[in-house]
This record gives sequence, C-alpha cells and structure tokens, in this order.
Amino acid sequence: MSSITDRADAFLDNSGFDRGPWLVVCFAVGIASWFGLAAPWQWASFIVAALLVAFGFAQVWRANAKRNALILGAISMALATAAGMATVWTRSALVGQEAIEYPRSSMLSGRVLTRQEQPAQERVRITLATRDSESGRAIKVRVNVPSDKDIVGLEEGSVVRLRARLMPPAAPILPGAYNFARRAWFDGLAATGSLIGEIELIEIARDDSVIAQAQRSLSLHVREQLGGASGTIAATLASGDRGSIAKRDEEAMRDAGLTHLLAISGLHVSAVIAAAYFVAIKLLALWPWLTLRVRLPVLAAGLAALAGISYTLLTGAQVPTVRSCVGAMLVLLALALGREPLSMRMVAAAAMVVLLLWPESLVGPSFQMSFAAVIAIIALHSSGPIRAFLAPREESIARRWSRGVAMLFLTGLVIELSLMPIVLFHFHRAGIYGALANVIAIPLVTFISMPLVAIALLLDQIGLGAPVWWLVGLSLDGLLGLAHFTSSQPGAVKLLPELSIATLLLFIAGGLWLALWNGKVRLFALAPISIAMLLVFLTPTPDVLITRDGRHVAITGEGDKLLVLRDSESSYARDNLLELAGVDGDVIPLDQWPGAQCSREFCVLTLTRAGRDWTLLLARNQDLVPERRLAAACDQSDIVIADRWLPRSCQPRWLKADKRFLEREGGLSLFLSEPRYRSVGTSQGEHGWWWGGTR
Repeated sequence: MSSITDRADAFLDNSGFDRGPWLVVCFAVGIASWFGLAAPWQWASFIVAALLVAFGFAQVWRANAKRNALILGAISMALATAAGMATVWTRSALVGQEAIEYPRSSMLSGRVLTRQEQPAQERVRITLATRDSESGRAIKVRVNVPSDKDIVGLEEGSVVRLRARLMPPAAPILPGAYNFARRAWFDGLAATGSLIGEIELIEIARDDSVIAQAQRSLSLHVREQLGGASGTIAATLASGDRGSIAKRDEEAMRDAGLTHLLAISGLHVSAVIAAAYFVAIKLLALWPWLTLRVRLPVLAAGLAALAGISYTLLTGAQVPTVRSCVGAMLVLLALALGREPLSMRMVAAAAMVVLLLWPESLVGPSFQMSFAAVIAIIALHSSGPIRAFLAPREESIARRWSRGVAMLFLTGLVIELSLMPIVLFHFHRAGIYGALANVIAIPLVTFISMPLVAIALLLDQIGLGAPVWWLVGLSLDGLLGLAHFTSSQPGAVKLLPELSIATLLLFIAGGLWLALWNGKVRLFALAPISIAMLLVFLTPTPDVLITRDGRHVAITGEGDKLLVLRDSESSYARDNLLELAGVDGDVIPLDQWPGAQCSREFCVLTLTRAGRDWTLLLARNQDLVPERRLAAACDQSDIVIADRWLPRSCQPRWLKADKRFLEREGGLSLFLSEPRYRSVGTSQGEHGWWWGGTR
C-alpha cells in the first residue's frame, strides 16, 4: 500500500496536481449532487457516505508510517464533498419560501424592499415584505407596476397598500426551460404578480436607500445626456441598469455572443479596478516623500479595491458582480504581496467564497459561464506554447501588434468553445461568430466606451461633458451595429433542443481536467469531451412539446416548420417552444396544416415516426363534449392532449396528457421513435420549489 501511494504521489507531483482547486471542485460536486438527488433521505445518505469515506481514509492515513499526502488529500476531498451538500441544504432551509397555493387577487400592505425600473417594458418592478392574506405568514412578493401607475414615494423603505393579481412562481414551462420557481425559492419569493388599480402610499421611506437612489439617478442622468439605444447601453455600463434596453438590441447582443458586455461582471469590474490601480500608482509615484516611505503597490491596491467595491455597490451588488469583485480583490491582494495575480488558486478561492455565500448559484448560467471563461483564459495563458508565443522579443511594432491581435482572437475562440456547451444547455442557442465579434467588441468597450463614460461623467460636474457623450454614442452605436450585423449573418445562431445534464457534466469534467493538470495527463480530458460532442450530435429532437398548462402544443419533424395547436400571442411560450424544438423556421397553426383535421373542439393528426403511425387527439378549448363521443375518439388515438380534466372513460393507447396528468408531471417532451416522454417533474424531486402535483 505504501509503495502504491508513493508512486501515486510522485505522479501527482509530476503532473502539477494542486489540491486547492480540486477541493473547491469537490465542494461543488456536493452542491450539484443536492440538486440532482431527489429526496432528503438521499441527501442524508450522501453526506453519511462521504463522511464514511473520509473516516476510512483517515484510518489508513493513521496506520501509514509515511502519512502520504495522497491519502490526506482523499480525506479532505471527501469532507469537502459532504460540506458542499450540507451547505446548500442548509441554505435552502434558511431562505426558501413556500409559494402561495394557487393564483389569487389579494390586497397587500407591506414595505418596499427593492425597486427596479424597466423603461423598456414600461413598468417598475417592486418587491414587498407583506403577509399572506389567507395564512397570515410573512412573505415576500414581487409586483410589476405599469409606469403610468407609478407614484412619488414608491421607493425602498416606504409602506404601501395595493391590490395585485398573484401567481405562484412558475415552474419550467417545458423540460429544459428556465426554472424561475427555483430562483424564486432561493430569493425568498412566495409569489409574483401585477398591480390591479392604484397604489396607496401609507408611509414614506424612513431611511432613504442612498445606493439605490444613486443608481437610479445615475442611470437617468446618462439616458438624459445620451438618447437612443446607445444611451441605454451607456446607462447599463455606468449603473448596471438593463431595464431600458430594447428587446431587439438585447436579442442581437445575445445572438452575436456579446451579452456578457451587458451584465456587470468580471470585464467591467476588472476594467474599473485596473484603471483605478494604474492611475493611483502613477499619481502616487509623483510624490517622492510617499514613494520612499510607503509601498506604492499596497496603497494603489487599496485605492483600486475601494473603487471596485464602490462600483459593485453602485451597480446593484448582484451575485455576478459580487463574485467578480471578490476575484478582483484577490488579484489586488496578490499584487500587493508581489505574488502571481492570475492563478487557478485565485479562481478557486473566489469560487469558494461565492459558493459558501450563494451555493445555489452553481447551477445558474452566470456562475458557470464566468468561471468557465476565467479558467479557460488562465489555462490558455499558462500553457508552455502560449508563454513562448507571448515572450518579449526584439521585433517591430507591427509584429508585436499582430501577435497581440492573434492572441486576442485565440483567447476569444477558446472562451467561446468553453462557454458554448453551457450556453446551449441553458439557452438552447449560441452565437457561432462570437469569437470574431468579441475581438472587436471587448477592446471597444474596455478601452474606449467605459473610459469615455467615466470621463463624461466627470466633465458633467463642470458642464463640459457633451462632446465626450457624443463620442460615447459613436462607440456604442458601433457596438450595436456590430451586434446586429453579426447576428444577422447566415448560420450566426446554432439552435439545439434540450441538452442532457450528462452531456454538460462530461464537458465540464473534461474542461476542468484539461485546465487543472499539466503535461500529457491533460490529454485524458479528450475522452469525456469527445463523448460529450458525440452526445451533442446524437441529441434527439422531441416530436411533441406540451406546456405545463396543456394549452400550447408544438409538433416537430415537418421540415423547418413548427406546427402549433394555438398561434399564441405569448412570446414567452412561443420562444420556448421554438428553442426547445431547435427550430428557427415558420410557425404554422395546426388548423392551417393540410395533414390535420380540426373541428371546433379537437384537432386530429397522424404522425409517422420510425415506421409507425401515431394518432394525436388535441383539445382546442374546454367546451363540453358528450362523454361517449369523447371516449370513442380516445380509443382511436395513441395520444390525447387537453388543458382540462378528461373522464376515466377516455383511454388512449399510450398517453393521456390532460390537466390532472400535467399538474402532477409538468410540461412534457415526447419522443415517439423510442417511445418515451420526459417531464419537468422527473428532474425536480422533493425540493421545496416543486409541489409535485399537490396543488
């Protein structure tokens, strides 16, 4: 045993094994396992099993005379995995809020906790601390207020009375769709809704929220100085307020792979801190007395940290911004101590801080994308070939600039490749030309737009900012022009149906293995990545998609067209159906399709899949139908879909997806070639945000 562990220790040393980042990976595995496992007894069993593994290795370590580091590492990793599971379980129990049982109209009296202005949607979104009108329990609700119903004094800390139409936080509309119910659970929201009537101000804010008011005032000031679409982007860069960005511009930025420029995160915080550090150290160096008595990097790092924290608070202190600020603080600390500022240990420390405070962020796209990008950048720039390529040498300015541009493009390409599986898993679409667009967009925003915004704001204090705002507008118009041009190119967007969690985990495992090892052992990462790529190409497209309410049904497999039961005015339902079907073509109502037979009450359609005919019976409304006639139609159908309860006499040959079934299982994806179906409920387990058909 001692000989085996000695050889393993030698192998780990030669392969550049660093226990610190792997401990964070194990902590994350524990968190992810809590979301993946279904029931409390499974969570408890997982923790016990991890502790038993740690205890077993501890006995081996105590009995081993040499006390190998490998065994100690196994102990610490098992404990980290158990700690991850316990952390997210505890977080869920502390902050989770049970949703209201059913939709209702309620009179609410409560204190405003947050106010978010969304001019693009012509509304204001507020969060209230109030009480449930039926149970009397304290709850938080989020209410959308139309802009014309907004009143003076509706601010953080004020007490208001209003009537609202409330809904339980929505579960995913389809398997693989956005899980707002989970987000609301960890945000402590019991309901969301919209205002009915007018708002009555009961008490003005006792303590003004200085930061929130400063953010709103700054956003309004920027939009007043710079109108149009470029003004909304400038307001986002200055204050983090994305509520005024038009949907068309936001979609173009997304499809061009530039959405990260709209989210105040690593790029923006790093730019502010880097600029503050550079200016501080240059100005402080002009004071000889201070230079001789104080370590300027330490003082400059402190000033830059103050600038970064202020910017984080001003832009709303959202989790992605806080995460970026934590990472930047660690970089500043490394600079102050004369250590390597960018390393995997720094990334691991930042990730650990975030996961301890917000363990639920692990399963969200923001955490995954930001850390995947940073890890990819550090792994790329720490590799031997890239270090050699970037090594200083005597050469012309043109060659130096060409190497810089080539490195920028390569970095963008590596980031795009590392982010694409995550983007496809969460959003089912990815911009293909993002690497090319980012070569222009990132330097434009980092070195031109953001500095110009800062200069314009400073000059506004003496009334001289107008010329600089004009330059800001030119730069941001260029950014939006680039986004619209890139997103409009043929093949600019890749659509993919629901990607399996196994595929994403294989990509993540391969990427982490590739980044956290050195030498030839890195090549083992090709195995999981290759399997994951194969699974992507083999990802099946569902033949039928059914939303959780049974009202919206989509049928694929008819070329690039998507057949729908209802040509819905709901863009949310329509967009989800298109994305999860992986279709970017025309949407055709079923009653206009030649192969369908539709009456007032039902549509009948026959699909041929894998050599077999499937007959579908789809309810178009909730009109009463004679039971005998309905039962006869069900007997001749393989699948019946309805947004109402159907009698027991309705017995199709394979599946009856009526209201009773959909309330229990949620939205469905049907794969007729196998045949099988996947429901939202199969992935929710007994977590607090999923009611499992009990309502």
